Amino acid sequence: MHFVKTMALMSALLLGSTAPILIQASQFTGLTGSPNLRSASALVINAEGQVIYGKDIDTVRPIASITKLMTVMVILDSGLDLNEKISVTKDDRDLVQLTGSRLEYGASLPRREMIMLAIMSSENRAATALGRNFPGGKTAFVAAMNEKAAELGMTNSHFADPAGLNVENQSTARDLVKMVTAAQTYALIKKASTTTHIEVHPYAKRGPLVYNNTNRLLKNKTWDIALSKTGYINESGRCLVMQANIEGEWVSIVLLNSFGKLTPFGDSNRLRQWMLASS
Repeated sequence: MHFVKTMALMSALLLGSTAPILIQASQFTGLTGSPNLRSASALVINAEGQVIYGKDIDTVRPIASITKLMTVMVILDSGLDLNEKISVTKDDRDLVQLTGSRLEYGASLPRREMIMLAIMSSENRAATALGRNFPGGKTAFVAAMNEKAAELGMTNSHFADPAGLNVENQSTARDLVKMVTAAQTYALIKKASTTTHIEVHPYAKRGPLVYNNTNRLLKNKTWDIALSKTGYINESGRCLVMQANIEGEWVSIVLLNSFGKLTPFGDSNRLRQWMLASS
């Protein structure tokens, strides 16, 4: 049965159409109507790999900080010491999008906490420092990111920096489902992406810094989320990927290029309401 369901997914994903795809999936069968999403691309699959909903799943788009899931997978695959402290330097500043950071030059944290900040709070300097401290430096790190993407079968994806600040970090909804599926096998990524806040001490002679999760749905008791990541630069629009439990069934959700700060969260709610009303 699992093989049959997997083959159903492969058949669905091999479709090149950019029209919305509605395919029967587990309890969410015979879905009617439309969730009326405002995201330009969207894809929802269940735990067996069946497509529940798809919209423009093959268009290559900038993915902004969704990139950080790949960044952390590469770090964890490398076996680098998670307790080793790494420091922020001038080389970690954002010269592309010109974003700010509370991690000033000299801020120092264990690699594990840098991972937490990069995923849960989308801290750009944390992600960049992680890549810079990879054996061989940033160039080797970006190469490893693209090698990992190839291993995952992300054939229409490209990575250009650890933080997702470069517009050349690009993927499709189809490919990002593969990345989300891989990311959920890493316990630290799941923990980091669902932790609502964390306190860190990057400076020896100052008080702690408190960081919050960028996914506001984690504070919504009606959502059961196991993994999530947000992303935004002007070129990408608002992006969100999640694994969530809806009525006892785990689904993966990818939303790309949403206009408006709250639109990915609104689209997530619209998707769930549509699935529950139509099932």
